[in-house]
Amino acid sequence: MSTDTFTADTAAPPSAAAVRAIEEAAHRARPISLAELNERSALLARFDRSYLVPTATFLRVIDRLTRPSHHGGPFRALTIDDRRAFRYHSVYYDTPDLRSFHDHRQGRRLRFKIRERLYADSGERQFEIKLKGGRGDTVKHRSPLTGTDTPLDDAPQAFLADTLRRAYAIAPPPVLRPSLSTDYLRSTFVADGRRITCDAGLVCVDLRTGRTVRCDSGLVLVETKSAEHLTEADRLLHAHRVRPAMFTKYCGALAVLRPALPANRWRRAAHRAFTSDGAGPP
Repeated sequence: MSTDTFTADTAAPPSAAAVRAIEEAAHRARPISLAELNERSALLARFDRSYLVPTATFLRVIDRLTRPSHHGGPFRALTIDDRRAFRYHSVYYDTPDLRSFHDHRQGRRLRFKIRERLYADSGERQFEIKLKGGRGDTVKHRSPLTGTDTPLDDAPQAFLADTLRRAYAIAPPPVLRPSLSTDYLRSTFVADGRRITCDAGLVCVDLRTGRTVRCDSGLVLVETKSAEHLTEADRLLHAHRVRPAMFTKYCGALAVLRPALPANRWRRAAHRAFTSDGAGPP
């Protein structure tokens, strides 16, 4: 499956409130390089919490966390070649009967997601496997893709088999197919051992039906990532009456794109994320 770059027809309009908000917040913050981010906050094993945040609330919370006078040091914005907002394109892979989706729906202990991620601004591609750790944390395994490699080629499939065998003592699915693509703009804020990813302009495409949904242009998709169960960012969001959302890009998008799927655990948040300002399926 080709992972085409983030293009004008899938990107959020430049004037979208959420896009403006994450770019504005990132340019106000002090910068941090990718090398320093990896040194201070790699977090390949972490707890993730998701929030659907109105842009005004997002700007208030990020302003508080990125102030130079912030206790313990401010969160800083990932900066690469003077760029502080980055285009991401991902393709998720699943079995023909959507085993990954249903395992997450049922809360199975040995569940995983498989995707190819393209960092559109640099051209870097990674094959990623996200597992659930013993503490309920998320554990990510990555292997670079080069040239015309795809996740269905021998080397990535061997990496997948080895990862699942070591982590879960199970075999990989015998058949995988591309199921969903996502495109969005991301800014990342970093402090020691903590990270906040802020996504805007999300567009999801069901690769089996061609149907598309776009995220509400006034919402920022915020994820807090840390080795802790609850961080200062979580507490600030809670103080602004923003509670964690039962939402993932993959499962939430499929809940809207395929209404016949049993997806009650995600449907409420997914309809909030995707159906405002005419963003529902065509």
